[in-house]
Amino acid sequence: MHAAAGLLALGCLASVLWSGLVERPVAAAFGCLVALGELTRRAQGEGREGAPLATAGALAYALLGDVAGRPTQHGVAQTVAVVLAASLLGSVPHVARGNGPVLDHLARRLLTVAFAAVCFRPPAAQGTFRDWDGSAHALLLTGLLALTALCDAVLAAAPAHARTGWPFGPLLREQLRGVVGITSAVCATGAVMALAVAVAGLWALPVFSVPLLLTQLSFRRYAAVRATYRQTIASLARATEIAGYTPAGHARRVAELSAAVGRDLGLSGPELTVLEYAALMHDIGQLSLVDPVPGGATAGLPAAEQRRIALLGGAVVRQTGVDAAVAVVVERQADPCGEQPVAARIVRAVNAYEEKARDAGPGGDLSALEELRLATAGDYAPEVVEALARVLSRGSLTSPAAG
Repeated sequence: MHAAAGLLALGCLASVLWSGLVERPVAAAFGCLVALGELTRRAQGEGREGAPLATAGALAYALLGDVAGRPTQHGVAQTVAVVLAASLLGSVPHVARGNGPVLDHLARRLLTVAFAAVCFRPPAAQGTFRDWDGSAHALLLTGLLALTALCDAVLAAAPAHARTGWPFGPLLREQLRGVVGITSAVCATGAVMALAVAVAGLWALPVFSVPLLLTQLSFRRYAAVRATYRQTIASLARATEIAGYTPAGHARRVAELSAAVGRDLGLSGPELTVLEYAALMHDIGQLSLVDPVPGGATAGLPAAEQRRIALLGGAVVRQTGVDAAVAVVVERQADPCGEQPVAARIVRAVNAYEEKARDAGPGGDLSALEELRLATAGDYAPEVVEALARVLSRGSLTSPAAG
């Protein structure tokens, strides 16, 4: 993907340098909009679409047919070149702070904008849409943006698959779920911008930029609250470690490995969040024990004692105000696997694996996995154990024995 985006960028820049820039005021207006969006983008990891204004502006420029009733003349090459130059310009402050442009992020934008421009600009230059009425033109833009969103989802899933080795299908489904949220809003804003500029001229750009900037500010505040919420849960989870009931880092390792198994099994974003929180707090019920279990290894306890600890843990989670779904997973992690929700099956298997691999010493990860496979029917869900084996085989996490 990076190679394709690089070749596309070089080709478009060479074409614009050779033929010159047309309609410079329009190019400058949309370039400033994209640069502003990049300047105000969120930090990496705060959301699927970190620079919604920049993306909306880039798509609007690609789908721009008229400016105040006058046909536009810029082609695909100029569209990509302007978006590239503006994105790099807006990234300068981020680079100075050591949080420069992510290659995946920039490559995706160039390729998706190029896809939209290739679909729209050549027919528009030939006057194909000149006699269409407003509703037909709006439907055309909506259809093109839907295809562009699908293209972006594929481009987002592909590098994640190559980087992590996770199955492409679940990654693509997760990206497609995101299309319903912020991606659809960004695409709709891009379409409205293009239609508004066609009628009112370039003055429509600041009018439609302000609401998206305010929305982005709201998302940033929500992301900050969510990050604080997760830190609070992680701090609560460490209570068992500080009190000496579980080894240091146990909850974190179980949470990381559980999340990886959940992704492999195709869980959605909200389901993965519940799974991560439940995995972090899965041992909180041990605080009720008078005598700590050696090493915090509850997997070897009688089933009745495991259920009692799990129920006590769920009660503690409910008292903290955490989502009730998290408490349900904590409470049911000791139930027979056939009666458990998927998240509880994952936490149960991963916790047992982590405990067994840690106690077995070097090379214990393989023996722990084999022990889970050979366990009594109903102890651990086979599909979860196999997903765990796939995650471990990809080597994306350090084994407990090594850590």
